[in-house]
This record gives sequence, structure tokens and C-alpha cells, in this order.
Amino acid sequence: MGIWRGSLPLREDRGHAVDLPDTDPGTVGSVVRYGLAADSLVREATGDALVYSQLYPFEGLQNYTSGIIHHVRLQGLEPGTKYYYQCGDPAIPGATSAVHAFRTMPAVGPRSYPGRIAVVGDLGLTYNTTSTVEHMASNQPDLVLLLGDVSYANLYLTNGTGTDCYSCSFAKSTPIHETYQPRWDYWGRYMESVTSTTPMMVVEGNHEIEQQIGNKTFAAYSARFAFPSKESDSFSPFYYSFDAGGIHFIMLAAYAAYSKSGEQYRWLEKDLAKVDRSVTPWLVAGWHAPWYSTYKAHYREAECMRVAMEELLYSYGLDIVFTGHVHAYERSNRVFNYTLDPCGAVHISVGDGGNREKMATTHADDPGRCPEPLSTPDDFMGGFCAFNFTSDPAAGSFCWDRQPDYSAYRESSFGHGILEVKNETHALWKWHRNQDLYQGGVGDEIYIVREPERCLLKSSIAAYF
Repeated sequence: MGIWRGSLPLREDRGHAVDLPDTDPGTVGSVVRYGLAADSLVREATGDALVYSQLYPFEGLQNYTSGIIHHVRLQGLEPGTKYYYQCGDPAIPGATSAVHAFRTMPAVGPRSYPGRIAVVGDLGLTYNTTSTVEHMASNQPDLVLLLGDVSYANLYLTNGTGTDCYSCSFAKSTPIHETYQPRWDYWGRYMESVTSTTPMMVVEGNHEIEQQIGNKTFAAYSARFAFPSKESDSFSPFYYSFDAGGIHFIMLAAYAAYSKSGEQYRWLEKDLAKVDRSVTPWLVAGWHAPWYSTYKAHYREAECMRVAMEELLYSYGLDIVFTGHVHAYERSNRVFNYTLDPCGAVHISVGDGGNREKMATTHADDPGRCPEPLSTPDDFMGGFCAFNFTSDPAAGSFCWDRQPDYSAYRESSFGHGILEVKNETHALWKWHRNQDLYQGGVGDEIYIVREPERCLLKSSIAAYF
């Protein structure tokens, strides 16, 4: 579980002059006091502190070093329990937060599920973000899945000026681009009302790459979020797994190596082999770039990842995939290899969180809108893999000439989704548009039904019904 706490008031005006270096992690303790009541924080945990830097080897640009970031792991928490907590070093006057509270996930088991799981991607920090987050908070989620593209700090120059590209001030020949890292701080403070009370799990997107000197990438993302990497044996901030009641979640990296000979793929094989569907009947995955999107923007961009991983996930009976990246909403029917398949996964793209880039409105199947195949690859994702379809009705073509059969619903609106798993076989999915009413407004709604007796799964312990 990751809970983001914002900046602590290390310099206070309430009669205490606290003078601490902003960037020395050794000057303040990483402490969390917690307990079962707000006035009884009887347990204490300590952790680690760090800072990170974003450096630019070009004259006139402003390097950045973060404030102190603390990571504290709370051990021995009971499932389904509300805990109160306070962050900060109690030895320093004024250096502690207010008391907040969160509830742990329900116990792992086939009849135990979080009440509501909010799913959102490509949030950023805009007026539309505000509407999305307010709508999401009104649904009182027990868990938030954030599918990458968080702060969009890389759409700003180091002086804070916004741009319309990955820093227009640089020549295309350099992989290093400007960012405005304080956007991460702004985003964290804005989201604190949600993240201080609700567990949030995140996966990286392309806007988190933030390539800098020495070919270093993902510095802010890796420093600012916590991941169950050790617990899931991935030892990576980019891909990991966790359980929430009767759901096994797998978070995958679209921007790290995913070939069958790579570490991520080998880890995925081992993780899937350990899943016991009699304990966690639902298998849900999340990553940033969608495999099944019919919008022209990013059309078939993640095809190399799909080719590498889809068959493995299908063989273990993957139920649902959540993605972002495309700035619109789309839900597929159950699909495998572009073909309707009752044992395939339902793919849901929610890259409509509110980012500052424009909404995707054009479909690849609109007349004259099919992109050129060579224009679709993302080099950071592995290059070109998207070829013409080989089966009807789009055989010989790069795009369909109508909405594909596997695409069930699509709409260009900002919003978020809520997943409510009801039991071992039924889950209710609702997509809420920002323009709808806070209570009761639903843009798309469907029950996702598992049929384990119909779909033979690779794992011998999986088919228990």
C-alpha cells in the first residue's frame, strides 16, 4: 500500500524557529506514530529518507533537488481495520503532520473484496483533474489504481513555463528534455486529501521517464512512490503484484524491457504460477499503454508488448486489464489476439483523468484517419511490431473500416471508473464522466462475469469451481 503524505511544516511560525537544511535526509527522522484511535497513537515505525536530483548539462537551465522524501513501512497491520497515524519527527517542534486515518485492505480470500476500487489514468493537474478527483472522492473508494502519467512535469521548462511538447527548447537529437519538478510537489499537495486516507497503487507512464544526464530515467517516480516490489519478488519499482481481498493485481511496465528473455517476463511467469485462484479468484492487471484502443492517438503503439505478453496472461485466465495513455475512455469485449474470445480479458482504457494535453477524439477507423504503420511505434517501448491484420473482416488492412467487434464502448470525455467485485464470478464496472452528476451519474456500466468452468486455466490450482 502506498500513501502519499505532503510536505511537513519543518519551518513554523508558532513560536519555534526551526532551521533545517531542506536537502539533508539525516537532519530529520522518518517516523510514523499510529494506532486504533486518533488520541492513542501507541505504535511507532521508522523508515528511510532520501532526496533526488534532476540535472541538465546545458547552460541556463535550472537543476532541481527535491525536498526530503520519507518512506516508512507499517508492519503487522490487521486486515479491514481503520488506523490513525501521524507523520513527522516528534523530536522537532512543529515537524509533525495532522492526524489522518486509513483502512487496510480486507483479508485475502475468495469471499472478501474491497468495496470500491477507483481506476484512473493520466491525471495531471488541471481544472479537469479537479473535477475528476472530486467525482472520484465522492464515490469513497477503498483503493485507487493510478495507471501512469501523473504530474506531467515534463511538459514544462525548468523555469515553470508550459510547453506543448517534450521541451521544445531542445534539439531533437538529444534524449534529455527539460522538466519542472516542482509540479510533482504541487500534485502531491493537491492529492493529499485522497492519498492521506486511501491506499493508492501506481504504475509508470511515458511522462514519468524524464530522461536526464547520465541516461537516468524515472528519478521522481521512483523516489516519490512506494511499491511492494520486495514482497512480490520483483525488486523493481516498475512491475509488481499485490492482493486485495480475493483479487490478485499485477502491475506491469510498458516502458521497461518486456521481451520473453527479459527479467520482467520471467518474473511474470513466476508470479502467475503462484496465483491460487481458490484464494484470489480474480486476476486483474494494469499498465499504461493500451493493447486494444481504436483511437488514432497511440494506435497500436504497444503492439510489441502485446505480442510478447498476451498469450502468457491469457493462459492463466486474466480477467480485466486497466490502462491509460489514450486520452479518452474505451472498454472492450472479452478479446484475445484481436478476436472475440469468451476466455479473453476485458480491456478498459481510462486515460481520461484530466491531463493538460487535448482529448483524443479521432478513431483509426474513421474515414481517412488510419495512421501510417511506420508512424505508430514508440521507440522506448520496443520499436515496430504492428503489421496488417491477417483475419477478417480487416484482413490485409492496418485499421478496421468501422468500430471493431472487440470494441464495446468508447467515448471522448474526462472521468474515472469504479470496480466493485461482488463475488467469485461477478464484478460491476462503472465509468463516471465528469459532466455527470456526482451521485448516480454513469456513462458506461456492465457486469464482468468470470466463467472458470468454461475457460480451462494453465494453473492446476486455478480451476477449482
